[in-house]
Amino acid sequence: MSGAETALAGLFVSSFVSATILPGNSELVLGALVASTPSLLWPAIGVATAGNTLGGMTSWALGRLIPEGGGGKLAPRAVALGRRYGVAALLLSWVPVIGDALCVASGWLRHDWRLAALAIGIGKFARYAVLAAGVRHFVA
Repeated sequence: MSGAETALAGLFVSSFVSATILPGNSELVLGALVASTPSLLWPAIGVATAGNTLGGMTSWALGRLIPEGGGGKLAPRAVALGRRYGVAALLLSWVPVIGDALCVASGWLRHDWRLAALAIGIGKFARYAVLAAGVRHFVA
């Protein structure tokens, strides 16, 4: 495996873990990768988006496993946002703390997984694209 492939694999793992309830630092990993290897800007954004979206969908799947009557332990604000805005609320799945809860609540609310994945992916892509562009701007 080349150095670039190893770096992108590490970014994928970091991005996946960052989208779960486990602590992660995908923004730092993405920023360091883009700063050190600017030619990997778009591959890095794609890999980070894919990993973070899959992590978000893992949280969605965990929420789906909670019985319909068992949502009392979920974050009330996330459930309220999910009920009010549907899968569109998942465009904010990148926001620290509430983003994970939105994904779990979406699964519990039985939102369509395809629309959930799309909304999560759009939100994650936008965040990583802005972050990477900022890093690239400051490093250049």
